[in-house]
Amino acid sequence: MYSIKQLYCIGLDCNSIIIQNSKAKKMKILFIAALGGCMLTLFTVNNAIAQKKGMTTLPDVTVTSTSNVSEKVAKVFNAMFKDAQNVQWTKLNKNFLAQFITADLKNRVLFHKNGEIVYHIKYGHENNLPQEIRRIVKSQYSYVDFNITSAINVLQDRRNIWVVNLEDNKKYVIVRFEDGELEEVSNLNKSLATN
Repeated sequence: MYSIKQLYCIGLDCNSIIIQNSKAKKMKILFIAALGGCMLTLFTVNNAIAQKKGMTTLPDVTVTSTSNVSEKVAKVFNAMFKDAQNVQWTKLNKNFLAQFITADLKNRVLFHKNGEIVYHIKYGHENNLPQEIRRIVKSQYSYVDFNITSAINVLQDRRNIWVVNLEDNKKYVIVRFEDGELEEVSNLNKSLATN
């Protein structure tokens, strides 16, 4: 049998063992939490680096003052677009973009600094389409009540492309006409477009 003094000492030892066990549990919990935090940090940093590696950086476009149009560009522009109104110039890198109106068409023409045209885009409506293209588009889409909502003419590298937007009560359709051929580019239900 144990004396009270021995039992008291055994009790103290038990309490210290219990205290030591609870300290060990707290240490384990803190260690696991710290390890988890380190792993989370490493995962986040790794993902950030992976995203940077997968990103493609586009070249910078510098838009500057509208007043410094080169003489060559101004001469070509004035010769080609005598009836231009509301002309606005923007310098894009080494090129010059002219935005203006002729008759009832909005125009955008991009010039190289030497005066050569990169592209010319005209934004219009059904009445701006050449009759033959209008006839072809209307004949393809006459089985339903499609309306031509806009006609865009793109002139670039000796190509003459018409992009025509059509609409009825259920669909939006975009067609492209080039070199005598009509191609449907997009056909979208209005219910999908509004969601």
